[in-house]
Amino acid sequence: MRSTMQDGPLLISGILRHGQSVFGESEVVTVEAGGYHTATFAAVAARAERLASALARLGVQRDDRVGTFCWNNQTHLEAYLAVPSMGAILHTLNIRLFPEQLAYVIDHAQDKVVIVDAPLVPVLARVIDKVPSVETIIVSGDGDASALGDTLRYEELLAAEKPGYDWPEMDEKDAAAMCYTSGTTGDPKGVVYSHRSTFLHSMAVTSASSIGMTEQDKLLAIVPMFHANAWGTPYAAFLAGTSLVMPQMFLQGEHLLRIISEQRPTLSCGVPTIWNDLLRAAASSDADLSSLRGVTAGGSAVPRALIEAFEARVGIPLTQGWGMTETSPLAAMAVPPRQAATREEQLDYRTRAGRVVAGCEVRVMAPDGETMPNDGRSVGEFEIRGPWVTGSYYKDPDPARFHDGWLRTGDVGSLDARGFMQITDRTKDVIKSGGEWISSVELENEVMAHPSVYEAAVVAVPDSRWQERPLVAVVPAPGTAPTADELVEFLTGRVARWWLPERWTFLTELPKTSVGKFDKKVLRAEHAAGTLDVVEVAVSPER
Repeated sequence: MRSTMQDGPLLISGILRHGQSVFGESEVVTVEAGGYHTATFAAVAARAERLASALARLGVQRDDRVGTFCWNNQTHLEAYLAVPSMGAILHTLNIRLFPEQLAYVIDHAQDKVVIVDAPLVPVLARVIDKVPSVETIIVSGDGDASALGDTLRYEELLAAEKPGYDWPEMDEKDAAAMCYTSGTTGDPKGVVYSHRSTFLHSMAVTSASSIGMTEQDKLLAIVPMFHANAWGTPYAAFLAGTSLVMPQMFLQGEHLLRIISEQRPTLSCGVPTIWNDLLRAAASSDADLSSLRGVTAGGSAVPRALIEAFEARVGIPLTQGWGMTETSPLAAMAVPPRQAATREEQLDYRTRAGRVVAGCEVRVMAPDGETMPNDGRSVGEFEIRGPWVTGSYYKDPDPARFHDGWLRTGDVGSLDARGFMQITDRTKDVIKSGGEWISSVELENEVMAHPSVYEAAVVAVPDSRWQERPLVAVVPAPGTAPTADELVEFLTGRVARWWLPERWTFLTELPKTSVGKFDKKVLRAEHAAGTLDVVEVAVSPER
């Protein structure tokens, strides 16, 4: 027997229309240097309609890629809604990528149009001559954009269009948006989200078992909208009627304290580094943080000490979430189960990666391909599948990352009978610093480009503020004696500023495996044991 239930596609235009008609009075507040700019969901949706008309007039068609090079603000949200709803594909560009990687992802995606915030024009200008696919650049905000050549102004485009837009019907499995990974090992990889996957993921984000967004809430969206779609919170907000506070570039602890005190958000999401910095600023402030009822941290492991400190200062628990660009990203949330009766038991659960959210399945695989039991002890690589988990990379199948319909995450750990993931290690030697990736291989290659360096290996070491930072082990070339300061100066301009390592050690020989590879686990063990002579250089890992 077949169901007679109605069947319609799950589209982002449906998310837009729902927020516009049902929650039209909810608000989007954008933080500005002199205060705040506020618009209702109804007004944002109407501007998204004008944006779609303007893009169509510029020749944007079905499946064309429209890049955004923006902070978290109203303009970016309008593009989030308009571009996929009109049938084009939203490509959020990471403003923190090194120029070569930025040029690579724009060219690889073949972006036709790029919308850029005026303050970010100089950053985009560094690569504009290397991305021939870009036909039109739209600048949002005031400021000199001459470095980009001929450009169009966002507000002028919208003002020239009439209200309304006839959103097309599409297949829910059509592409809606794309994000690139941060290029942890080689070039970044593209992940394409469908309308269906985005809609289902948005519903999961609103669930009380995850972030739990409602119309009564106001969410401070700290996670960058170019980073895994701000964890899906912009779309979830339009589904749930949750008002949004968009902080733009005002992400330092002092700014956030002021924003929270004045705007009174109830929810927020950010990487642990953000919450560390907020607690630093709060130590010498009497800012009122009492409006917050829930805060999520993710992007890198959340230390127990941070969870405890946050609860002591703010009075609410800090909940850890886990996911990847490939998983849209929400896949697990560390909400303690009802069986965790004591505070210590609840903390134990909050320090785990998270509990698998409904819609996703996770398993642990041994190196020999055996599925490990969910006993909380058996360790292997996490594999995941679900309706918002990618099945391949854009233009790069990379079959090694996929196994029998499951995504191999590269994270190693155990899974217990209640669905809680405990990540204990990574299969790749990447460094996760403040929620962003640093490629150890790329950093090694740049260090070894110095004429006085014979060999170099980079490993992740713990850092109290950034969770992880690079330690560089150097074997000098014969007859030379490079210094840490000299090597940092050499790297400046060759890698992103926040990649610059502050920790260095100089050795006569690097430990190697039986096949001649650098044995990084030995280096990590020696660092942990304190047997390495580490030189520290003053650098600024600020983004």
